[in-house]
Amino acid sequence: MSRSRKLRILILMDETFMPPDRVEESFDLTTAKWKMEWDVYAALCNLGHEVRKLGLRDDLGKLRDALVEFEPHIAFNLIEDFHDFRIFDQHVVSYLELVQQPYTGCNPRGLTLARDKALTKKIMAYHRIAVPAFAVFPKRRKIVRPKKLEFPLLVKSVNVEGSVGIAQSSVVYDDQKLKERVQFIHESLGTYAIAEQYIDGRELYVGVMGNLRLRTFPTWEMIFANLPEGVPRIATDRVKTSHAYQQRWGIVSQRAEPLPRCVEEQIPHLCKRIYRILGLTGYARLDFRLTADNQLYLLEANPNPQIAYGEDFAESAEADGLSYGELLQQIMNLGLSYSPDILV
Repeated sequence: MSRSRKLRILILMDETFMPPDRVEESFDLTTAKWKMEWDVYAALCNLGHEVRKLGLRDDLGKLRDALVEFEPHIAFNLIEDFHDFRIFDQHVVSYLELVQQPYTGCNPRGLTLARDKALTKKIMAYHRIAVPAFAVFPKRRKIVRPKKLEFPLLVKSVNVEGSVGIAQSSVVYDDQKLKERVQFIHESLGTYAIAEQYIDGRELYVGVMGNLRLRTFPTWEMIFANLPEGVPRIATDRVKTSHAYQQRWGIVSQRAEPLPRCVEEQIPHLCKRIYRILGLTGYARLDFRLTADNQLYLLEANPNPQIAYGEDFAESAEADGLSYGELLQQIMNLGLSYSPDILV
């Protein structure tokens, strides 16, 4: 099949994030919870493809019926959960593989490994890649901090992404606050909690794309220009989602400049190594902290990251010469060329 051929594309998304078929030019997209879904839908339509949207929540029958009726060349996967459970998206991708439906983004095994923050860190530690020290706190068990795990600690969900549940109070400095924050994660998100060493330094993001042959995009950085002295520089939920908060505290995401030469040279090799170790495919964003002595710590690996127009991944791709439409087309090309046997 020609890569430039008009394709039938079925976009899979959470049904609560279904965008309308049309958006007025006067509408402020920055306020829409479905901005990413709209950006992808509109861009694919503009490329001349035949595009349909499918909202999913808890019924695989809808997906089966759409595949049979529409016969898409590729499913563009934007779902992040299924049945309101954050890690069930990997099972939807497994279903796509079982019915031999090409799809975009990461394979099921890569999703399984990377979405578990604790498992990712264990694998990285085995391969001698620097990660913060950490401990996992299961639900309905006594909360006891390992003696070797020193404060300050950052507490978050072990598998919920997008900074959900992260606030300034997520950084704790004593056992009582640790207990309170762990309980908050258990009760509000219903997941295990992970408490990891808070690494003071620059917050860096690196986009990686590919299956076997990998490409890294320019390093992006989150800048906290106006936060008061002593306030932890962390990507909280408000930092990610509130434009008013971003403007108030001078929080912007931009190309990381300048980086020490030794770090600039290390990042592409390190990112490709991490990507391959975790068995990722399609595209991903790797999040790092860079300390004052130029030590890189991997914080998280994020397969199928946010790809709205103007967000970190798309911006870094554009800085590397890919327009938004070209980026989405390459993501689809990777999905069309992917085969599960490359991982065995």
